[in-house]
Amino acid sequence: MRTGSEPVTARSALRARFWLSLWGLVWAVFGTAAFALAGRFGWALACGVLWLVATVDLLIVLRHIRQGPHYQPGRDIPPYRPPDG
Repeated sequence: MRTGSEPVTARSALRARFWLSLWGLVWAVFGTAAFALAGRFGWALACGVLWLVATVDLLIVLRHIRQGPHYQPGRDIPPYRPPDG
């Protein structure tokens, strides 16, 4: 819903989120391998779960980047009134 107070050039930081997700993915893979080799299977499992979360986030971000920009109403479109209730 538009309120009329949004910045005209607002953009989602998908590329920053992509690089942060990739960085987290690399560290999660490293942590999983390192903890598994050290015999700390609880920590390896925790890093494995983080690995899964980072992979899903990376796939979602890539999907949004691939979709491209979406239609955003211009200045000539008046803001919508907030719904009552």
